[in-house]
Order: sequence, then C-alpha cells, then structure tokens
Amino acid sequence: MAIFLLTLNRGYGQQISWDSISRPEIYPSRVALMRTFRHTKKDIVFLGNSIIFWTEWNELLRNRHVKNRGIPGDTSYGVLDRLDEVTSGKPAKVFLLIGINDLARNIPADVLLQNFSRIIRRVKSESASTRIYIQTILPTNDSFNKLPNHCNKDALIRKVNSELLKLAQEEHVIFIDLYSHFADQAGKLKKELTWDGVHLTQEGYKKWADILKNEKYL
Repeated sequence: MAIFLLTLNRGYGQQISWDSISRPEIYPSRVALMRTFRHTKKDIVFLGNSIIFWTEWNELLRNRHVKNRGIPGDTSYGVLDRLDEVTSGKPAKVFLLIGINDLARNIPADVLLQNFSRIIRRVKSESASTRIYIQTILPTNDSFNKLPNHCNKDALIRKVNSELLKLAQEEHVIFIDLYSHFADQAGKLKKELTWDGVHLTQEGYKKWADILKNEKYL
C-alpha cells in the first residue's frame, strides 16, 4: 500500500507530516470479521482503539446488546473508514473513544478534532436515531517507560478534551468526561488503573463501567 503523507505548515518554517492511510496490521481482518456480525437497532456500540478493544464490554456491563468495535492501534481515520459497518445497523447508541494513537502519530489536534466532527456528522446522517456519546481521551503515565510516543502529551490531551466538550455542545451530543476520573493530581493516568501507562487494568475498566452506570448513560 502506498503511503500518503499529509503536510501542515506550522509557522517558523516547521512542517509536520503525518500518515492518514496506514492501518494496524490487525485492521483488515477485524473489519472483515465485524462485517459478518449480526446487527440490530438495540445495539450499544463501543467504538475506538485498543482501550475499547481490551475488555469484554457485554460481560462487564451485563448487557447482551453491547458490541465491541475496538481495533488495537486504530486512529480517527481508521474509524471513519469503517464507520459504515456501525451505522448500517442503526444502533441505539454509539460510545466513541479515539485519539491517543492519532496524537502518537503526530496527527495535529485540530485535524483530530475535524475527524471527530466528521464522525459525529456521519453517524447523524447515516443513522439519525442513534444517540452519540463522545468520551474524552484518557491521560497517560510515562513512569512505566513504555509507549513513549503516546506519553508526555498531557497538555495536548487536555486541549483536545476541552475542544471535545465544545464540539459536543455544538453538535448536541453527549459528552462523557472520563479524564478527570482517571487522572491523578499530576494529570497522569493513575498507576493502579494501568499496566503500561496507556492501557487499563481490569480495575480501570470496572471504574469506567461504574461511571457509565452511575451517570445513567446506559
């Protein structure tokens, strides 16, 4: 597959390039598998990257209508490419969490936010009855000395999350602040909720599920 690099001038002669085409190795097989699944209008879809992928949501939430549509390594561009698989079933709800891999790949925050907007508007257009829930990007923790491209982007994550709140208000979709529940006093992902500084332990997923249930999003 040819690699297409988008380039953005950021002033002072600096150029930042990012790849909008590359997909994780598992992406084609996961999408192909998802397209074979049964879809119903009662579906509650959890859509995103590995942070979505690495738990059994229907078991965790004790709800057989919950569907896992996470792909490890996925970005907002990948979600856009496979969004029709989600919207074709006209699900009741979509819970989106995406973006940390975009930032790790140096995709600028404003581009990521544009992609969030595109995702929201496509869901509205292709599945008008679906309720959309935008979840904030989780903090990271560099003390594990793993996934360096994902970590040390604390200010950028906060900026994106702040803009996501504005976007959710403008688009009249539901905004879920996960970040504040998972961040410690230094703005890092709480150590007891992660095993590598990015991905969650089962205790982390339990906390996430409790937030969704306590706030009656489900």
